[in-house]
Amino acid sequence: MTATPATTTLWRPTGPAELDLVRALAWRAWPPRLPEQPIFYPVLNEEYAITIARDWNVKHDGAGYVTRFEVASDFLTRYPVQQAGGRTILELWVPAEELDDFNAHIVGEIQVVHEFH
Repeated sequence: MTATPATTTLWRPTGPAELDLVRALAWRAWPPRLPEQPIFYPVLNEEYAITIARDWNVKHDGAGYVTRFEVASDFLTRYPVQQAGGRTILELWVPAEELDDFNAHIVGEIQVVHEFH
């Protein structure tokens, strides 16, 4: 019997276009970054993700979503936690060229947990 790996919960604020691409990937992966997006940044707390989705995505995209997903914890050790502002503004910075590997370590499905319009 194989043990289930330990996972870490991550959140990602996103707009409708990226969410459509996640849906097209069967809720199992994040789409490749665009040339002007060299980093994929999931965040480490739900409140921060809500703030971005509500205050930035709605303003720029007409809607904002907060997604939640699990990633194998041992894999995430390669990405140091980045403090992008206040003490609760914590992100992981995944280089775009490593996103396929990151996606391979997602456990389960990406879920939408909040929606803002």
